[in-house]
Order: sequence, then structure tokens, then C-alpha cells
Amino acid sequence: MSIAAQPETIAVAMSGGVDSSAVAALLRAQGHPLVGLTLQLWNQRRLAGREGMPETVAGRCCSIDDVYDARRVAEHLGIPYYLVNQEARFESEVVRPFVDEYLAGRTPVPCTLCNNHLKFDALLTTARQIGAERIATGHYARNRFDAARGRWILSRPEDKSKDQTYFLFGLTQAQLARTLFPLGEMQKPTVRRMAADAGLALAEKPDSQEICFIPGGSYAAFLAAYLDEQGQPLPDSSGELVATTGEVLGRHDGIHSFTVGQRKGLGGSLAVAPNSGPKYVLAIHPDSHRVTVGSDDQLLARDLRANRLNWIAVARLAGEMRVQVKIRHRHEPAWATLAPEGDDCVRARFDQPQRAITPGQAAVFYKDDEIVGGGWIV
Repeated sequence: MSIAAQPETIAVAMSGGVDSSAVAALLRAQGHPLVGLTLQLWNQRRLAGREGMPETVAGRCCSIDDVYDARRVAEHLGIPYYLVNQEARFESEVVRPFVDEYLAGRTPVPCTLCNNHLKFDALLTTARQIGAERIATGHYARNRFDAARGRWILSRPEDKSKDQTYFLFGLTQAQLARTLFPLGEMQKPTVRRMAADAGLALAEKPDSQEICFIPGGSYAAFLAAYLDEQGQPLPDSSGELVATTGEVLGRHDGIHSFTVGQRKGLGGSLAVAPNSGPKYVLAIHPDSHRVTVGSDDQLLARDLRANRLNWIAVARLAGEMRVQVKIRHRHEPAWATLAPEGDDCVRARFDQPQRAITPGQAAVFYKDDEIVGGGWIV
């Protein structure tokens, strides 16, 4: 007598939002044995109320309210649920690098850092410990195995307005092989209807908008509050605001207050002619503490270099390749020629100049809808 194989248990990464909740409801309806997992990453009340920081924490992902919502969805669906504390690792691998990068005059992407270095690794490790070989998430992305190339391929989703592949470029082949993206073929309105049909009370819950550990969106205020909590002074990186010619136009209180492309906050510090037009941050020089400013058209550039690369559609870049490059989450991918430059660096030369290419941000390379790979702009 043969014994039927038991259905595979899938761990669902439950953020408390409508997308991951809809994934859990969909897989439950399909008959999959499920376990719900939520990562506890940051104490949302930790810096609340400090100088420059708001008292409330509403509207951010991974809040305590999201944890409650995820637990309620799991109870509604009748699936086991676990809260996995990763606060210490999140601080050491995401928050502290974010702080250090900003203090060094670069503009990091914490959500990408979180996915690349913590979230998927922690979820997959915990899933295996509780008997689930695969995880499912609410990200809008698609993945498949291409037998001809012998590689797992990550692609943009059906709903391009919700595309989250920019934040996922660091996933490894081993991680993609164990990850499901059930929403990749769906539009967001369909997902909300699916959640409502499953009786989930959060079907109309708004999407989170802010970085989980930065209430109010003020990076400078967070840096000051975080360092104060750590008993560390905010480093003195005050210096000069200069034109591209080297002419000194004013002074600033610290390079951590600036990012490439910024206009807000410059006017009162600049000694320039009133009719010279608005000024933008063109470059930040951490060694000299100088911040170069100029006109909007001076933000345009044709070239970028990126390192700390991860390749998905190919094992490595053997030579020049025509790709589309995305330099910010909301940036429309632009055509460029990609070329290797050493063991762990590439240069991209755009067909048309791009605005505000920013060190510290991710550059993700696309060929059609496939993610070729990505790296960090230097």
C-alpha cells in the first residue's frame, strides 16, 4: 500500500498589511498547510517623543498595530502564527549601516538593505526550523526557474505600479528557489477584493508609506535622536556650500542634512544673486565637508559606477550588455550600456543623461522585465 505524500507546508511572511494577508488567504483556500511568520524588527516607541521625533507611530510598516493585525488574520484563517524577534540583528545590519552611510554623505536604501541582508535570510531560516521549506510573501514580483540557463529568474509583476523588484535585487539563487510571490500576476484592486472575499477586516487598510524606524520622514532628526540615545555626539561635519567653480556660497551645519538632488533647506544658507535661479545639491564631499550646489541641469549625468553586485539572470557580466537601469524606486528605468570594471564593479553609461544619480542608492539592471542584477552606486 502506498502512502500519499503530505502537502508541503509553506511559511507566509505576514506583515499585517493587505498584501501578505491576501497571500495567506489565497494559499489557505488552495489547501496548503500554512504557518504565519512576522519579524519583530524595531521598537516603534523607542525614539518617539525625543527632540524632533513625533509621539505617534501610525502609517509605518512593521508597527505594533501591524503585528496585531497579522495575528488576527492568522487566527481568522486558523493557521499557526509565530512572532520572530530580530530587533538586535535589524539594528546591527540595517539601522546602524543606515546611520553610518548618512554620516558619510551617502543616501542608503534601508528597505533594500533589510531584504538583502536580513528579512529573507531570517524568514527562510525560521521556516526550515519549523518544517517549512518555502516561504510566500506579499511582494509584487515574479520568479521562475529557467532550465535553459539553469537559473532562477526574478521579473517585474503584472501590476507595474506596485513593482517591488527594485528592493529585491539582492536575493540569491538559493533564496529565490525557496520563495513564492503569489501576487506577481495580480493587480492591486484584485488583491483587495480577494482579501474582502476571505472576510479579512483589513481589506481596505492603507499601504504603509514611511520607513519603519523613521517617523515623520526626517532623516536628520532620526540621526540626532538615535545618536543621542546611544550616548554619541552628532559628528561635526559642518562646512562650506560651494559652486562647481569652487566659489564659497555659504555654510552648512552638517553633511548628514543633505542628499544629491535636494533643494529644500538651501536658500537661507546661500549668498547668491537673487535672480540666479534655484540651487540643488550636486555632490557631497565627506572628507572636506563641502557640499557642491548648482542648477537643476547640472544634476544631469551620463555615467554611474556600482559595486557590491548581485547577479540573477546571469552568473556574471562577461562583457558589455544593453540594459535598462533604475536608480531609484520611482525612477523610470533608462537605457544604458553596462560594462564590467574589475571583479565587483560595473559602469553604466546612459543613452540620455539622468537626474540626481546618488551615491548610496541601489542601481538595478533590467532586460525586458527580467532583473539582470544590481549593485550600489558609488
